[in-house]
Amino acid sequence: MNTPDPTQILFIHGLEGSSQGDKATLLRGLFPGMLAPDFRGPLDERMHALLALLGKRTGWTLIGSSLGGLMAALFTCRHPAQVRKLILLAPALILPEFSAAPPAPVDVPTVVFHGTRDSLVPLEPTRRLAELVFRKLEFHVVDDEHRLFKTMQEIEWKKIVWPTASSP
Repeated sequence: MNTPDPTQILFIHGLEGSSQGDKATLLRGLFPGMLAPDFRGPLDERMHALLALLGKRTGWTLIGSSLGGLMAALFTCRHPAQVRKLILLAPALILPEFSAAPPAPVDVPTVVFHGTRDSLVPLEPTRRLAELVFRKLEFHVVDDEHRLFKTMQEIEWKKIVWPTASSP
């Protein structure tokens, strides 16, 4: 994996987010060519669109925020062989689509960032679910709110997304 392929990186925004939001814009600046489509509608429609987009291609790095984190987690649990790395930002794992019957554990390297002041997605239930499902988990508790605006600026994205790649 000498040369990172940014077209293998997909950002999935949250419920009210878009491909033009702050997170997608920041990440596209770091990884030109990265995919950041818009997802609309209920979760099942979003998941159908995600599946169509990812197809059978392997080697994906999925970055999901809030509901997008839930989508990335669900896809990874259903198709672990297609995902190289999973990065979740305040993921909505507590929604029943994940929490009512947690998926079987997977070995995909997973990094989670979750704020102590998150008023939408509670920290501890999210951490427990992540620990239950993701065997290769790195869970970061940060002093931030649900949107993780401060944290997004502080994350060393290139090291997290491509730890073996040399920085330009």
